[in-house]
Amino acid sequence: MPLWLYPLVLAVGFGGVALLSPLAIRLGKRWGAVDRPGGRRTHEGEIVRIGGLAIYPAFIAAALLPVALGVPRDDPLELTRLVGVLVGMGIVWVVGLLDDRYKLPPWAQLSGLVMAALTAVFFRVFVEVFNNPLTDQQIWVDWYLMVPITVGWLIVMTDTVNMVDGLDGLATGVTAIAAGVLFIHMLRLGQYSVSLLPLALIGCCLGFLLFNFYPARIFLGGGAYVLGFALGALAIVAGAKFASVLLVLWLPIVDIVWQIYSRWRRGQPIALGDRGHLHLRLQDLGWPASRIVLLYYGITALLGAVALLSPLRILKLGILIGGGLVILGLLALVARAGADDIATGT
Repeated sequence: MPLWLYPLVLAVGFGGVALLSPLAIRLGKRWGAVDRPGGRRTHEGEIVRIGGLAIYPAFIAAALLPVALGVPRDDPLELTRLVGVLVGMGIVWVVGLLDDRYKLPPWAQLSGLVMAALTAVFFRVFVEVFNNPLTDQQIWVDWYLMVPITVGWLIVMTDTVNMVDGLDGLATGVTAIAAGVLFIHMLRLGQYSVSLLPLALIGCCLGFLLFNFYPARIFLGGGAYVLGFALGALAIVAGAKFASVLLVLWLPIVDIVWQIYSRWRRGQPIALGDRGHLHLRLQDLGWPASRIVLLYYGITALLGAVALLSPLRILKLGILIGGGLVILGLLALVARAGADDIATGT
């Protein structure tokens, strides 16, 4: 694998998003696909919400560049899986754009995610074997378990990134860090050609941060689905590295579980957005948005380092459990310190 290909793929992802984002901003204003302050939104002015319009085409260009250059691949199924990743992302991309433009109901969004996940499975992007952290043995699953596990994983990852998209640059930066962990992990396993995919995703995220970091000129909108689906699919392509990805995203994942429980306890629809998430509660307590985002970056990077350096899977499991309890305690303290009324909205 020529070393110059790595910065080239990174540059194509970065440059593609940097060039397409101004176009997305203009189109978003023309289409009226903008978010206005009110409810759970506290930003100023109208902000375009179709960031995915720029991210997906740039990722395609960066991901297909090695194919066009004839990069050798050890796994004969690698190109098949690449098609599954790109087509699945494409379905999610279309669903996200339709939601940005027309505000799709939750059932329509979920149907689109399921369709994208099943498409990825058809192209052999699926969980066939994973490691038992207690015995360190491999567990093989049959198709009747493989399909629901894969679909569930992709939907959870997609929703996780979507729900963490509450502050300027938060979801984009967290995704970039998680993709960086996958990139390093693939290099260590000798998956050199596959490692170019998370590198392309990093480039896209960094290019989008030029316009999405505080103060944002454009929001991810449905683009958060694209980033989440890509991250989930690349984790499978990397060899079902669930524990590593879960550890990197453990803070937002535990936060989501807490919100589901809190909304259920209040009798509020689970799919209804509010300001109960940790990053939004911290903002309501007076924390600057940029400080919260950098805090999330730091925690995500720290957990990513732990995922890469932990020698034992049982140790990762212990960190997941211990870290989850700490995060739940933090959520309880912040919820108690915050106001009782939580602004809601879509």
